[in-house]
Amino acid sequence: MIEEIAGKVIRFHVLANSDTQADQDLKLKVRDAVGSFMQPRLSGISDINDSRRAVKENLSGIEETAQKVIAQEGYTYDVQASLTVTDFPEKTYGDYTFPAGKYEALEVVIGDGGGHNWWCVMYPNLCFFNSVYEVVDDEAKASLQRALTPEEYKSLMENKNYEVKFALLEKVKELLGK
Repeated sequence: MIEEIAGKVIRFHVLANSDTQADQDLKLKVRDAVGSFMQPRLSGISDINDSRRAVKENLSGIEETAQKVIAQEGYTYDVQASLTVTDFPEKTYGDYTFPAGKYEALEVVIGDGGGHNWWCVMYPNLCFFNSVYEVVDDEAKASLQRALTPEEYKSLMENKNYEVKFALLEKVKELLGK
């Protein structure tokens, strides 16, 4: 089912130059600026092809927006924005867990792109509603339901890592001597 879901979403991926705290902070500032830039351009889009077109038409604006933030913060890193296909790990947004796999993504690479990264689902829009990241509101949920089949939508809510929760429960039991 991953292939079907991956073919119906576009992710947003920002890669920091490095793992230093300064580069990680810069990554989040770039994320916020690009999010603010793209939010009105994606507002009202209810089709993946329109979303893809909006991203492609705004790649230079995305790079300019990111470059402005980088310069304002006193850095000289290059930045590259592209619409690409890349591997993503399993990721949970609110109640939804997207399986690991290859997804189309707006990818913004800062400098060497060697640091930890940040990602979300850009289409259907789980990133930019109300400028809150990783909080899925009702409008975002409805958008996701429109983009996916009922089975795909349900799978995102069922694809949780229950094994980790079970392991945590076992550890608590062990500590309590039960």
